[in-house]
Amino acid sequence: MAQTSAPNPSYRALLEVPSLGRVLLSMQVARIAQSMVGIVVILFALQRYNSPQLAGLVAFSSIAPGMLISPIAGALLDRHGRIRLIILDYVVAAVTLMLVAGLSLAGSLPAPLLVAITALASLTGPLSSSGLRSLFPLLVPKPLWERVNAVDSNGWVLATVVGAPFGAVAAQILGFETALGLIAAAYVVAAVVIFGAPDPRTDVASSGSLFLDAWQGLVYTWRNRTLRSLAISLSVMNLSGGVIQIVVPLLILRRLGMGQEMVGYMFGLSGAFGVISAFFSGRIRTEGRERRMILLPAAAFVGTSAILLWPAGLLPIALCMALSGLANGPLDIAMFTLRQRKTDQAWMGRAFTVSMNLNFSGFPIGAALAGVLVLGSIEMAIVFGIIANVSAVLLGYWLIPRSDDERQKQEAGG
Repeated sequence: MAQTSAPNPSYRALLEVPSLGRVLLSMQVARIAQSMVGIVVILFALQRYNSPQLAGLVAFSSIAPGMLISPIAGALLDRHGRIRLIILDYVVAAVTLMLVAGLSLAGSLPAPLLVAITALASLTGPLSSSGLRSLFPLLVPKPLWERVNAVDSNGWVLATVVGAPFGAVAAQILGFETALGLIAAAYVVAAVVIFGAPDPRTDVASSGSLFLDAWQGLVYTWRNRTLRSLAISLSVMNLSGGVIQIVVPLLILRRLGMGQEMVGYMFGLSGAFGVISAFFSGRIRTEGRERRMILLPAAAFVGTSAILLWPAGLLPIALCMALSGLANGPLDIAMFTLRQRKTDQAWMGRAFTVSMNLNFSGFPIGAALAGVLVLGSIEMAIVFGIIANVSAVLLGYWLIPRSDDERQKQEAGG
């Protein structure tokens, strides 16, 4: 269980939380590996198979199957703890990456097999992503939630800063197979670091049946008005994120004729600005402000996507990625903290897993659709992303519940 003391809400206070540093180090190594593989596999499909459609399908298959079984993953996290299941995902990731590298070197990796292996690897993905995120509110006292959520958000964006450029450069210089081997080694390191870390246990609302627990977790999440509204609005917003994942490499490689290392630099630029944004956003008391901190960045994404329609070389891409990273910090922290506040501890494994995967479900769909839309034109895919962002803002404004403070201000103004 989380500590009951009320430390000063500072980043330094996080260092005093037992075992948190070890968990965060393992998380960071694994996320750098995840950021690397996200870029390397897409470049692999684009360069080796010369197919944007395959790149979109690989992005889809690397995420979507795990999302489909996320209620079961959440039930496992609630019933059996988190650390051992996080390690299981890291091991599966390392083994499948080595399998892809070995088959590619042997010349025995047809496109359908690549898709199948990435789909298999995705099945355990929710165990680590949701396992870590549901572990934080159990390890960390509530006054430090904004701070640990800022570290969590920064973990993703810092991984993008380091992982995306390093993965692209490694693939360019060492070859795709060696790059995949390095990523597999990083997952092994992450598993070793977190091995033996304490696993807080909570009272679990369990029926005794894994599948019934999974179903109840899905029902709990959908009946929770806040989690449901986030799922609907953010899944639509993430359609645009999937589009960006395919469109930016195509613009750089095909239209501008630059090397694949530039793809990594552009995604790293997004991460660099995200680190700054998340650090300062983590110092903001989010309670009562979450809705605004989600909707304003979501509205900013409309403009950042539209910048890509400007035909001015690399500059629009750099502006899009930098401004998107800047807007993402407050949105992530507000979303994480709001979800923690609105979820009962007994349901955190299931609710977090289902909620996170519903929120992100638009990303693989957007990537797959972008791979098809670019057959018409890259601009067609970008316009689709803009429409998705506009729709997400409208849905969020309509669905995300107002806080008590916001309602009081609105009533006073009326």
